[in-house]
Amino acid sequence: MAAEGQQHPLKIYYMVWILLFVVSFFSYMVDILEFHGMTRWTLIIVFMLVKAGFIIAIFMHMKWERLAFKIAILGPPVAILVLISLMSLEGGYVENSRIQNYGESTFEAETPGHH
Repeated sequence: MAAEGQQHPLKIYYMVWILLFVVSFFSYMVDILEFHGMTRWTLIIVFMLVKAGFIIAIFMHMKWERLAFKIAILGPPVAILVLISLMSLEGGYVENSRIQNYGESTFEAETPGHH
């Protein structure tokens, strides 16, 4: 007996493939149009996450999995991103409080070999 598997229409894969090209085009336009600062990095991260989401959902078949499996796979990366964000916020707070209490640093790194 042959094992029967679930078949997804190829149209879905072609549509996502086209969407990945479109999102990649906009991602390249960020560089071509020379966005700067937070706008640039926000757009780069957003386009990256959109492309990763399409790939995970469709090409890795996550869209058709049970909710418990989705949470088990996607939960840890989300938790890590939250913790990284919290560390980033705390780092800014610590640096600002250090400057407020002790003033700007006058430390100059010494070049190796030159005393």
